[in-house]
Amino acid sequence: MPGGCSRGPAAGDARLRLARLALVLLGWVSSSSLTSSATSSTSSTSFLASAVSAQPPLPGQCPAPCECSEAARTVKCVNRNLTEVPADLPPYVRNLFLTGNQLVVLPAGAFARGPPLAELAALNLSGSLLNRVEAGAFERLPSLRQLDLSHNPLANLSRFAFSGSNASVSAPSPLVELILNHILPPDDDMLQNRSFEGIVAAALRAGQALRGLRRLELTSNHFLYLPRDVLAHLPGLRHLDLRNNSLVSLTYVSFRNLTHLESLHLEDNALKVLHNSTLAELQGLPQVRVFLDNNPWVCDCHMADMVNWLKETEIVQDKARLTCAFPEKMRNLVLLELNGSDLNCDPILPPSLQTSYVFLGIVLALIGAIFLLVLYLNRKGIKKWMHNIRDACRDHMEGYHYRYEINADPRLTNLSSNSDV
Repeated sequence: MPGGCSRGPAAGDARLRLARLALVLLGWVSSSSLTSSATSSTSSTSFLASAVSAQPPLPGQCPAPCECSEAARTVKCVNRNLTEVPADLPPYVRNLFLTGNQLVVLPAGAFARGPPLAELAALNLSGSLLNRVEAGAFERLPSLRQLDLSHNPLANLSRFAFSGSNASVSAPSPLVELILNHILPPDDDMLQNRSFEGIVAAALRAGQALRGLRRLELTSNHFLYLPRDVLAHLPGLRHLDLRNNSLVSLTYVSFRNLTHLESLHLEDNALKVLHNSTLAELQGLPQVRVFLDNNPWVCDCHMADMVNWLKETEIVQDKARLTCAFPEKMRNLVLLELNGSDLNCDPILPPSLQTSYVFLGIVLALIGAIFLLVLYLNRKGIKKWMHNIRDACRDHMEGYHYRYEINADPRLTNLSSNSDV
């Protein structure tokens, strides 16, 4: 027994040492496996990152100078000094803002360089220093409904800008709303001796491109007149805004084919009177509302028909606010309160014109006085000159008279011939 007792502790110590050694070996193995696993994971992650960075950008990504919202289907490239339309616009865009840039020229196919923009519905290019819009600039935009080119000095607007390079074969434009406010070039030399009204009219009536147009805004363009047939190819037009121009008459333009027209804004122009032909056409439109505020109406005998029409029609909005601007004695009188006896054509000139005529009379009188003074100071020389002319004429007439007497008397004729011999 004693011998067995002495061997027990020694055997227990040996087993304890073996257990500790096993634990150390197990810890080393697990730590080495974790280290190798972490190293493998790190290398795999770095490989994937390098592979992703090496791939080209996806077509749906946002161009660098722009702000994009895929949820709102909107891309904004505002005040970025862009000189051309970005080529990598995302195909999901429906509303595109390119305002406040320096595009200058919008070439043909300007929006066809990248992925198709099949869903683009609203395009705003206002305030981008656009000077020229070429034919076919808006091609390959099948869903474009609204286009804003306002506040650009458009000296060169191609007649095929909205219809493609050839209006006769191009499909009609999908445009429903066209905004061309304040597009007059600041310098008339930029127009190259062309009428600005004619340039805009040519683009509006090219082929049948804008037959689906419903809203047209042409405010603040200093139009003096509307060219003939400028609205002839816009049968679907519902809203026409011509505010803040310089229109003096609507004689040449026809509204007869605008049977769907709902609103016509003519405020802040230079209209003096609407003639019977225009009144009849406006009255023939079934659902139009006309706005005529802030025009310098001339209340003379030519205004009688318009006053009678205003009293009967209901299409003119706020017609009670229309007042006379000329002549001076009728200024600020309400048109609806005028009678036929109030409207006459007396030749009453404005004070400025009267002053001009007085000044012209004074100048002519002064010139006449100077002329008479010159004649008086040179009266002796003039008298001598007149005497010299009289003597010369007398001598000349005497010579003619002498020759006549010789030719009339045969004896003197023979005598003259003998004397010559």
